[in-house]
Amino acid sequence: MAARRRAAAMVFVPAPAAPVLSPDDVHHLLDVLRLRVGEPVVAGDGAGTWVECRVARPGPARSADPAGVLEVVSGPWREPAPPTAITVAFAPTKGDRPEWVVQKLTEIGVDRIVPIMTVRSVVRWQGDRAVRAGARLERAAREAAAQSRRAWLPEVLPPSPLAGLPGLAAAPVALAEPGHPGPRPGVSAVAVGPEGGWSDDELEHPWPRLGLGPTVLRSETAALVAAALLCATRNGIVGALA
Repeated sequence: MAARRRAAAMVFVPAPAAPVLSPDDVHHLLDVLRLRVGEPVVAGDGAGTWVECRVARPGPARSADPAGVLEVVSGPWREPAPPTAITVAFAPTKGDRPEWVVQKLTEIGVDRIVPIMTVRSVVRWQGDRAVRAGARLERAAREAAAQSRRAWLPEVLPPSPLAGLPGLAAAPVALAEPGHPGPRPGVSAVAVGPEGGWSDDELEHPWPRLGLGPTVLRSETAALVAAALLCATRNGIVGALA
């Protein structure tokens, strides 16, 4: 992990041992970051395998060979998947806030991200709109994973109705709801409702409840707080501070 943190950048490629960059990644490394020959870059496959590289070819992206920009220095290395997968489902809001939420959930360490459609959802993605929104969220997750040097890309699932969420999570789903206890062992999946809260019918689901503190949070804030609490509990940080 130390080598990934020290690198000037990280990219995701199909085969880290022979990294071939996408045009966007070539542009980002050579034109945006303006990396020089010899600067360290990490290339990973998003599924736990990564290599240490260095920039082998300088110059503008338009003249660079995508297969020759990076030279492997060491590896491949393998990082196991987290022992417990954290799932956060959230009701998207208007504008570009869903991409921002996915970006931050990725940085925090969430493993599975699910947009959910609820009774009081204002945003409802369907058909082509859902496809376009999904592509934006996946791109946001990929860029955030590279920025935060994650070896594992999070899984960004298509929009799901709340009732279908248990089939997408690896553990029982907790509903984020004020007035209830915070994270406890065994809770690794949480659903955060829209600004208007859960409907009476949704609150009838016999799922555990998860409190996020004494204040009323905005939907996107609640998703981040839930993610931070679940990831900190999984990683032993909460116990260490108690």
